[in-house]
Amino acid sequence: MFTGLVEEIGEILKISRGRNSSKVSIKVGNLLDGVKLGDSIAVNGTCVTVVDLKKNSFTVDIMAETLRMSSLKDLKIGSKVNLERALRLGDRLGGHIVSGHIDGTGKIVDVREEDISTWIDIEASYDLLRYIVRKGSVTIDGVSLTVAELNKNCFSVSLIPHTKMETILDYKKIGDLVNIECDLIGKYVEKMVLNPKKEPEKSGSIDALKLKEYGFI
Repeated sequence: MFTGLVEEIGEILKISRGRNSSKVSIKVGNLLDGVKLGDSIAVNGTCVTVVDLKKNSFTVDIMAETLRMSSLKDLKIGSKVNLERALRLGDRLGGHIVSGHIDGTGKIVDVREEDISTWIDIEASYDLLRYIVRKGSVTIDGVSLTVAELNKNCFSVSLIPHTKMETILDYKKIGDLVNIECDLIGKYVEKMVLNPKKEPEKSGSIDALKLKEYGFI
């Protein structure tokens, strides 16, 4: 579990590509304080597991499903990535509840400045936009943001200078893909509303009521 508050920007050191997977090593600064093998770290919002650990770098395995659903498949040597360690009990929840499970990717279609803020318009499919609400929360490349505007085919977020300085979003340009995680609450609400709990039918059991129902008694 994460908050969407990026702790550090890392740099891709090495990528070993398998047939449907990748092993990625990432250079960091002070992020690894207290981190141990098996811990979870969000890389551009994607929850991955630390499988190797050195003083100033760590390595993760990226499976096929993660490559399909996220922009991690486009990483190159030297790419910058947003990093966040998993939330600890007692930490302040400054962003929102983020699982690190990417719902899909969106494409940046416009970037524009307004005084101190930077607006980013992101085009996304209906499967993602259905869970995005104006003034709700959304995670973009691991950054917890507020949805400022919502249209038929895209939504917009507005970055304050601190967010631009502390994350890789300031490097993004028109046409780039970004990882999107929609607000977890909306997905649970949809599941409960559209799929109300039903008692499963028991198969293979015979009792008096069943016999009477079919006219045997």
